[in-house]
Amino acid sequence: MSEDEPEPAAPANEARVHARRPFHYVWLVPVIAALVAGFLAVQSIVRAGPDITLNFKTAEGLTAGQTKIRHKAVELGIVKTVRLSADNHHVEVVADMQKSAERYLTANARFWVVRPRLAAGNISGLDTLVSGAYIEMDPGEASYAAQKQFDGLDEPPAVRSDEPGKAFVVMAERLGSLASGSPVFYRDIAVGEVLSYDAQPAALVRNKSIPVYIFVREPFDKLVRQGTHFWNASGVSLDLGAQGVQLRVESLQAALSGGIAFETPEDARDNPASPVGNVFELYPTQTAAANAGFRQRIKFMAYFQGSVRGLAVGAPVELFGIPIGTVTGIELQFDPAGNDSRVAVRLEVQPERIMQPEQLRAADPIDVAHRLVARGMRVQLRSTNYLTGQLVVAFDFFPDAKTAEVRQEGDTVVLPSMPGGLDSITTNLSQILLKIDNLPLEQIARNLNDTLAGARSITNSKDLHQSITALSSTLSSLQDLVRKTDNEVGPALKRLPDIAQGMQAAIERTSKLLGSADSGYGENSQFRRDIQRLLEQVSDTARSVRLLADYLDQHPEALLRGRSGRAGER
Repeated sequence: MSEDEPEPAAPANEARVHARRPFHYVWLVPVIAALVAGFLAVQSIVRAGPDITLNFKTAEGLTAGQTKIRHKAVELGIVKTVRLSADNHHVEVVADMQKSAERYLTANARFWVVRPRLAAGNISGLDTLVSGAYIEMDPGEASYAAQKQFDGLDEPPAVRSDEPGKAFVVMAERLGSLASGSPVFYRDIAVGEVLSYDAQPAALVRNKSIPVYIFVREPFDKLVRQGTHFWNASGVSLDLGAQGVQLRVESLQAALSGGIAFETPEDARDNPASPVGNVFELYPTQTAAANAGFRQRIKFMAYFQGSVRGLAVGAPVELFGIPIGTVTGIELQFDPAGNDSRVAVRLEVQPERIMQPEQLRAADPIDVAHRLVARGMRVQLRSTNYLTGQLVVAFDFFPDAKTAEVRQEGDTVVLPSMPGGLDSITTNLSQILLKIDNLPLEQIARNLNDTLAGARSITNSKDLHQSITALSSTLSSLQDLVRKTDNEVGPALKRLPDIAQGMQAAIERTSKLLGSADSGYGENSQFRRDIQRLLEQVSDTARSVRLLADYLDQHPEALLRGRSGRAGER
């Protein structure tokens, strides 16, 4: 059979055997890829959380597909879309959140953009200089209602929701430098922060105060009790008062960003801890907060006719230099006719500062005021610092004061006043000037001129010149006399030793002579005894003669009649 001949056909009933093709493993790659994609799709479906919308004022630092949403450095979502709102007033950020974050998306959740900030004396967000801005989430509690749309915060909250502590409200007349994040101090220790404040016009008109929300961390929140006093410790306080210059700084942070301090009075430290949300008053200074501890207050008022420049609301009221109250109001009561214009100064005195509890129970302070005024107590303005002109109200006693009465206007007791301060100085100067003005200055000047003229005439008179010439001659003569006396007395003085020696010899001879006379005629000699007897006889004779003379002086007729009284008888 040649090669060109066709192969004979196989029988119809003969079976055919086909060769088996080999398996190619390359087909596993798409299968595995499909499985992985399915798994990832399932995982993404399982792990996918809800989409939320965040409203911010600006999209600064936010990028779709890149900006993350984090909490404590854990990624919880990513920004999908950044767009303007329909009214162009804000930015809407749509973010894809993870399934694990869904339970924290409640009405209590808060979101803010973390970027470099310098606020409340702190620097934060410096890490975003390298990594870029991101959105921080503060999860809310699961018990709150679920929410999908949020208003982003412009500033980070001072306190996180999971930080233990208590929130309180303090009512302030003025904020000063207080802001969100300002510290709260207890004895110079930072124990909390200012959360926010409500500056709505309606609330300001209704309350006349600004509610400031603060947070005190645990365990310091237990130090806030019923009766605790809060005061504004913002900035630097410079006081130029009676105690001199006083500079107060709570801390450097408080000086930069403001702050609030609190303290519990001793009589309130046993009170129970204050509950969450309790409302306190925020006093402007620590002194005002300390004064608030005195419960009993009496309203007084005094009228002044002069200027009260330097007196301000809050100035102290003093008794013997000790603060007993404060000035609460200064009102000008103007009379258009100009007859009785005056200034009414309202005072608030705390009697607990000067009276013991048993004294307060035993006596009515109003009656005490009546008795003190009767004894001369008056209200007076006094300067505590002549450099600044600051005035205080002083209660003092003036025994020579005119009689005055205490009266009452409503619930206010009106006390009599006494000029003081610059007014008293001005009054004294006016009185001095009035006395000087009443002096006869012209007459005094004329008399003085006459006196000076007389003195000048005497000085220029010829008699005075002659008297001076004669006095000069007399002094010259006196000098010559002294000179001659000195020349003549000199030799005599030289002879004084010889004269003294001769006198000494004479005294010795006289002593010897007296000794001889004493021995011959002395006390024990015969001559002295005879002389003594003779003198006694002479004395008796003189006595008899004196008696006879006295008798004859009384009875001269005895020369004729004799002593018996008969003439011729002896």
